[in-house]
Amino acid sequence: STQSTGKQWYQRRVRGIAKMVASKKTKKAMESINSRLALVMKSGKFTIGYRSTLKSIRQGKSKLIIIANNTPALRKSEIEYYCMLAKVGVHHYSGNNIDLGTACGKYFRVGCLCITDPGDSDIIRSMPSE
Repeated sequence: STQSTGKQWYQRRVRGIAKMVASKKTKKAMESINSRLALVMKSGKFTIGYRSTLKSIRQGKSKLIIIANNTPALRKSEIEYYCMLAKVGVHHYSGNNIDLGTACGKYFRVGCLCITDPGDSDIIRSMPSE
């Protein structure tokens, strides 16, 4: 019986380590996105918000759209549809709108964000591959 509990302990331990490694990978990816976003905010051009994002997609100015994970489903699908028609990349940000706002360096919530000019950042090249 001690061997079975030892085995269970080992399995739990391995599972816990696997979860930690997975969370570290997502954390690292999120950090890279956040640092690239910060560079866009400093040196590039962007629009924040649903309505201005749709406007810039319609005008053909947008290069990449970033959507927070708690954006309402209908709104998310509408943006995705517009992007599909305009052949614009969409990135689903892993954090919620509060996290996205913080990543943009703003003190308010940001549901979606449109990058029209990346500036010095390589965010457009790096996102579609993820």
